[in-house]
Amino acid sequence: MEQGSTSATPATSAAPSAATPPGAAPAVAGVAERARPGLAERTTDTLERSWRPVALLFACFAAWWAISATRLVEPYLVPSPGTTLRVMGDKAGYLWQHTWVTTYETLLGFVIAVVVGVFAAVVMVYSSTVERTLYPVLLFAQVVPKIAIAPLFVVWLGFGIAPKIVIAVLIAFFPVVISMVTGLKAVDPEMIELSATMGAGPLQTFAKIRFPASLPHLFAGLKVAVTLAVTGAVVGEFVGANKGLGYVILQANGNLDTPMLFAGLLVMSVIGVVLFVLVEIAEKLLLPWHASHRRDAATTTY
Repeated sequence: MEQGSTSATPATSAAPSAATPPGAAPAVAGVAERARPGLAERTTDTLERSWRPVALLFACFAAWWAISATRLVEPYLVPSPGTTLRVMGDKAGYLWQHTWVTTYETLLGFVIAVVVGVFAAVVMVYSSTVERTLYPVLLFAQVVPKIAIAPLFVVWLGFGIAPKIVIAVLIAFFPVVISMVTGLKAVDPEMIELSATMGAGPLQTFAKIRFPASLPHLFAGLKVAVTLAVTGAVVGEFVGANKGLGYVILQANGNLDTPMLFAGLLVMSVIGVVLFVLVEIAEKLLLPWHASHRRDAATTTY
């Protein structure tokens, strides 16, 4: 009896390539995956991105120093950087006390604007009736100059912290709502349909698909809103306050104390920049999967 023999067929696609490490995804023709950057590469990249704004900042200070040193403008109008920094050092305790007040008003107003804005955006997206009713009101409230209605809040709420927080909320509210609405509406409809066919309810769809997909748009609005919240708090202090950086700037302006005025403006700018950077860091920590923060993405080779 002749024994049956089976002819061995070469496995062309089942066996992984010898060059592919175990557990790694097979290579795709024309696509090369970049390795994750090490500490040295990340440090170099950070320095590469940072030196330009730092150089521009030094150039602005050099121009400021040159204008004051050559007396193109009188010192009582534009003080020198050295005079301003000296005032900041001599009045550090005074500035810190008022800086803390403005920072507290800004953070509280920003948090309230985020909570209320996100809630309003969700309601508007899930109810077209609410959106058609609320959107024109929000637009009207945004175009009204806040400096014009700030005295009303002082009359209604007094000279305490409440009117400053309300103005900060009003200024920071609109970017949060618009960005959140845009993010919730930007979700692929096919993903919504797929989740429905798999038995997901509205709450599960929102928690697993809609809300995560809207976060990049939301953080874009948060970075705008947090800087506007600083402006709102200072505007409220301009109208009626006895503490805060707005009060410091207003008093310095009335006394023609331009070094203190410039010091208050510098501190206010630093608050805005620090809060912006903190929101950006939170974005990178919460959204490492987003394309704008990934550095190990695959790149084509043809």
